[in-house]
Amino acid sequence: MMKDSIRESLSYWSLYGKMLRVKKEYKPQTVSFGKHKHQYFLYYEPKNLISDKVILWVHGGGWNAGTPKMFDFVGQCIAKNGYRFVSLGYRLSPKNKYPCQIEDVYAGYKAAVEFLDGKGIDTGRMIVSGPSAGAHLASILCYSGRIQEELEVDVSNVIGFIGAGGPYTFFGKQSFSVRLLLNQLFAKGYDRVRGEPYSLMTKSPIPMLLIQSRHDGLIAYSCAEHFREKAESLGNKCELYDVVDKRNTHSWYTAGMFLETRETNQCLDKFFSWIEDIP
Repeated sequence: MMKDSIRESLSYWSLYGKMLRVKKEYKPQTVSFGKHKHQYFLYYEPKNLISDKVILWVHGGGWNAGTPKMFDFVGQCIAKNGYRFVSLGYRLSPKNKYPCQIEDVYAGYKAAVEFLDGKGIDTGRMIVSGPSAGAHLASILCYSGRIQEELEVDVSNVIGFIGAGGPYTFFGKQSFSVRLLLNQLFAKGYDRVRGEPYSLMTKSPIPMLLIQSRHDGLIAYSCAEHFREKAESLGNKCELYDVVDKRNTHSWYTAGMFLETRETNQCLDKFFSWIEDIP
């Protein structure tokens, strides 16, 4: 674990360098759904549409960093592969404590559906995805029946969830970095079970793909295993995919895979082939 943590830390500069070299073929449309500067989403329309499925992506960044604009390369990759794409933002910690983040994700999801409907785009076949902290938030959007009811959000048009390297459970062994990030996310004394995907999951018809590396360096592989066990105990369909690419540390497979192609990155190919296989 320590070796993988070091590999994760050393990977950042090469990752950022590759991000800066991405060609911007698509200019996304910016849509605000709140007054805060991070309450917005970017919409990407592909030049060559290959599917009526729409991918909605919630960015990662440890809940305290990142914006849809920072992850423009993800939108460029997905639009280039022929899918309509929505990249969703939310207020960040530590200034904004949970549940601000999940409230924004639910509000942003509703706004995105309304926006797409207004453009005459079919929203009946949506894929919700996210890496790392984004996987945490996106999984709650898809699988917490209680919060869906509280915030009056209908996710019946979601036909699949893909999470990469998500902190779905707060029990068991955690890295120092994860403990620090969770302390920033939650106010002191807050019952963290109320923000834990594992505890919030209810029975759902939405199938899930969990992408996880055994050499993550940040999130333990057992986190995805426990989430899959909970899903299966409820009768929810779940596939756990073990990352096999050489670049298998947290940042490289959760977001960095979108800097490559399906031919060069097996994780990215799994991402798209799983979506393609959904009826």
